Amino acid sequence: MFGFQTKKTQMVNAGAALPGRAQAIATAGEHFLNHRPLTLDVPEGMRVAMFGMGCFWGVERMFWKLPGVWLTMVGYAGGHTPNATYEEVCSGQTGHNEVVRVVYDPAAVSYDDLLRVFWEGHDPTQGMRQGNDMGTQYRSGIYYFSDAQRAAAEATRAEYAPRLVEAGFGAITTEIVPAPEFYFAEGYHQQYLAKNPGGYCGIGGTGVSCPIGVVPSV
Repeated sequence: MFGFQTKKTQMVNAGAALPGRAQAIATAGEHFLNHRPLTLDVPEGMRVAMFGMGCFWGVERMFWKLPGVWLTMVGYAGGHTPNATYEEVCSGQTGHNEVVRVVYDPAAVSYDDLLRVFWEGHDPTQGMRQGNDMGTQYRSGIYYFSDAQRAAAEATRAEYAPRLVEAGFGAITTEIVPAPEFYFAEGYHQQYLAKNPGGYCGIGGTGVSCPIGVVPSV
């Protein structure tokens, strides 16, 4: 992914952000792997989660592999520009993060399970970057949809923080905030590494594990 920026690590303010557009950009109609409609609708009994962990191509693959995950999709969130394009997000002038939205069956996979993938699947101490990918769109973020998700995110952050320090990492920089509006990324980004198995994936875990279960499943 085109992420080797060195001057795009400062969040743009709302007044300086790109204006965007009223109409949503085109995306894929269905999930490439399971052929379910790519929609924001959440089936009865399912729940939704959203994470930013760096380049969303590799992040989405982590989650679609989990048993109990019904649907994954990639997009942009946490910024100021409505219906931004990929090129606009990469400019650093929208404030958006590259995120993965996960629809899951809580009877088969818990929110704690998703959080384990989040904390162990990337380096949450790097600020506005992930590996060689530099920019605000690669920041670490947990975007919660309920008070229970917020509590779980904060509790697990407290569990992982000392282990990361012990392993030689810095302080956690993950933002934990209410889920902002999600804007679909373009169709070619959806399930990109299933369509392009040899494609770029610029994320890597820390190797730091931690037992999760400090809060009830969400």
